[in-house]
Amino acid sequence: MAPNSTFTPDAIAAGFHALSDPLRIQVLELLRSQELCVCDLCDHLGTTQSKLSFHLKTLKEAGLVRARQEGRWIYYSLNLPQFVALEQYLAEFRRFSPILPIRPPCET
Repeated sequence: MAPNSTFTPDAIAAGFHALSDPLRIQVLELLRSQELCVCDLCDHLGTTQSKLSFHLKTLKEAGLVRARQEGRWIYYSLNLPQFVALEQYLAEFRRFSPILPIRPPCET
């Protein structure tokens, strides 16, 4: 794996941890097509702002979403370079590890 600050173990773990929750996946799906404010995300997801804030914080800390403030509203969007970094991390396994056929269990 080429040296890259995005590939630190902590950054990779944070990224996959952020992707491990169904509500956070729903947030990411909504942000695929457009930037949204917290109130819009709450409406689409049928959840409270306090619950969503926790999940958005996790996504931000993992670098998967960006936040920008406009007036009193905070708008969220995907941070695509971080998704690329996670994808490249996984691609390294595919590139250097041959995919072997599934072997039947050993008989004892």
